[in-house]
Amino acid sequence: MPAPMPSATGALSSPSHSTSSRAVLSLLTSLFFTWGFITVINNTLLPHLRSVFDLNYTQTTLIESVWFIAYFFASIPSARLIERIGYQKSMVFGLCMMAVGALLMIPAARLPSYGVTLVALFVIACGITLLQVSANPYVAVLGSPETASSRLNLVQAFNSLGATLAPLFGAYLILGRSSSGTAEAGHVLTQAEKLADAQAVQLPYLIVAAVLVILALVIARFKMPAMHHSATSRVSDTERAKLSLWKHRNLVFGIPAIFIYLIAEIGVANLFINFTGQPEIGGLSHEQGAHYLFLLWGGMLVGRFVGAWAMNKTSAERVLAFCAIGAFIVMMIAALGTGSLAMWALISVGLFHSVMFPTIFTLGIKGLGPLTEEGAGLLIMAIAGGALVVVQGWLADTVGLQLSFLLTAACELYVLFYAVWGSKATNAFADEQVG
Repeated sequence: MPAPMPSATGALSSPSHSTSSRAVLSLLTSLFFTWGFITVINNTLLPHLRSVFDLNYTQTTLIESVWFIAYFFASIPSARLIERIGYQKSMVFGLCMMAVGALLMIPAARLPSYGVTLVALFVIACGITLLQVSANPYVAVLGSPETASSRLNLVQAFNSLGATLAPLFGAYLILGRSSSGTAEAGHVLTQAEKLADAQAVQLPYLIVAAVLVILALVIARFKMPAMHHSATSRVSDTERAKLSLWKHRNLVFGIPAIFIYLIAEIGVANLFINFTGQPEIGGLSHEQGAHYLFLLWGGMLVGRFVGAWAMNKTSAERVLAFCAIGAFIVMMIAALGTGSLAMWALISVGLFHSVMFPTIFTLGIKGLGPLTEEGAGLLIMAIAGGALVVVQGWLADTVGLQLSFLLTAACELYVLFYAVWGSKATNAFADEQVG
């Protein structure tokens, strides 16, 4: 049997060979790893650019905002491109787009230019959006509906593996090779040091571009099963037009849940290194802080494996509620505590954040039936919530970096609301099982 693949409308056909299914899923796993790795390189890049360009926290977080704005603008065009040229060619196109963006970081570093840096990161993020639009809903429906959250958490664990390794890569090749990364807190860079630091990002992004091109070539040559409509599982276009996404409570509240969760996740990750450098917290250099950031993302890796196991024992809603409560508690400690207690509280939030995105996503599309593709597209578009990390940057400039994490704590409360009430499906269609 051919492995299930999205059709032009996102429908999946039944698999015919389990080995083909596993091969395709393994290929998707490599993509999850890749975009997790590249996304988190930004967390080591931001404090570096802050020193090079003399940015305040608002300007620094604006860099990440541009990254997530790409999800808003690129999600719908990505869906249309997949429909036009197919799933496999779209993956290759997305990886090539990411490689172009990575190569743009080289002239951005040589100039150096804050504006060109923003353009380069936007291009990379558009490529990642194209990959995300198909991969997440595909994994969610590939198997039993009851284990969809468990399955997506398991695959997302490899996204976290990439995210866990990225800070070490960034610490060694960016922060470890720059004056801003190794200098003591409070050191003011000379103009020569700034120019040298800017050029330190050329080698890492050249390596990233090379890896992306190789992966694109592998996928282009991979014999992926052809996509086709699954007519028995879909309704006619006329009947579909009568259906409304907005009658499904789990989707209506799931879209802001992902939007708000991304504010929390990205705010923590982007400001983590600066937080550990505060004298009253850890007084660490940027390079030292990057190694602790490794533990934050490592917590997300462990949490997703544990979450995948737990969701085979109890409901996804209960696991999500437990994690939301835990995240709220540790964020309050991070915002109001001092010293190592506050620092380790912020590190531990990765463990609680781990299951949130994949679980909210699968709960959001549950019971949508023929509306699954549209619902999934809106949930992916909600990743643009990460762009509002600039609000936390503004709070950090206004009330202080540590107190800005009260915004993160408030975000956890909405996730708790979604787990307890908002995720309950209404007007649900019978769940389909593929694979």
